[in-house]
Amino acid sequence: MNKQKIALTALSLAAATMLAACGGGGGGGSSSGAAPSNPASSPATNPANLSSPQYAADSAPLAAFNLLNQLRQQCGFPALQDNAALDQAAQAHAQYQATNNVVSDTEVSGNAGFTGVNYADRAAHFGYTQNVGFGGVSGGYYTNATLTETQYGQQLVYGWLSGVYHIGIGVWPTNSVGIGKVASTYNGFPQVWGSMTLANLQPVITGAPLTFPCQGTTGIPYSAGGEIPTPPNTSGNWGTPVAVAGNPSDTIVLQSGTMTDASGHVIALQLLGSASDPNKLLPSYVSVGYPAAPLSPGATYTVSLTGTINGTAFSRNFSFTTGNIVG
Repeated sequence: MNKQKIALTALSLAAATMLAACGGGGGGGSSSGAAPSNPASSPATNPANLSSPQYAADSAPLAAFNLLNQLRQQCGFPALQDNAALDQAAQAHAQYQATNNVVSDTEVSGNAGFTGVNYADRAAHFGYTQNVGFGGVSGGYYTNATLTETQYGQQLVYGWLSGVYHIGIGVWPTNSVGIGKVASTYNGFPQVWGSMTLANLQPVITGAPLTFPCQGTTGIPYSAGGEIPTPPNTSGNWGTPVAVAGNPSDTIVLQSGTMTDASGHVIALQLLGSASDPNKLLPSYVSVGYPAAPLSPGATYTVSLTGTINGTAFSRNFSFTTGNIVG
């Protein structure tokens, strides 16, 4: 199965985060995303989260929802809850991308399917107020083979998690999510467009800082590429990123980071935080370390990190195992 990339773009998560990333693991793609930012005021009444996801059985959104929550909870991050208004906003944006053949976090007024410029605007269009902190990711990919709906949903999540600016969906301190997916074709190949809106930024993380991946995480992409803007200090694809995250009021700074493979080879990580990020996309409560070159598939790596959270030193040590997936 041949994987073809579309594109990848990213915005930061402050009041909102947007990013685009390419899919991997059997399919190519692109995505964009933005991180949620602190709300300017206390949240007004919003449509309540659902007690269980409303996605159809065996659908791509359900697969994406389940995989993302599985990975978040494994690393100590709270599960996201489905929200019908955010689902409408995400589905509308997925359709906008398909209709206009564009991967983007934003929409242009006057274009077919326009419902709002950014994630907050689109959420408000469907009844979810704009003052609770919004973020999101969007993207698409196509292959020369038809995947199952479960594979499409999982591929979108793996693609986003492989991005230095997209990995936020695994660690952002939010509790509400909406997911949309639209299928089309490109040159006769199946093409999938996805979007995810996250909302309700709040102090929901205990034991900060937490990491993703974390001890025991398996099956995640070993290589990624196509992110726009390109992560600093890379030329071509990079390896599995590691995000270190806290609550909205936290400031996290990574000071050192390495990955060591089973043979003892030590890989120095590129370190990126809100102060050092030339693209100004990372919020203060998230820092990322990443290898400048791809890792190996099906391999175990031991991670060692040091840094500060609100000026207090911390260290984290754990091991994870890659899958045969390209993000």
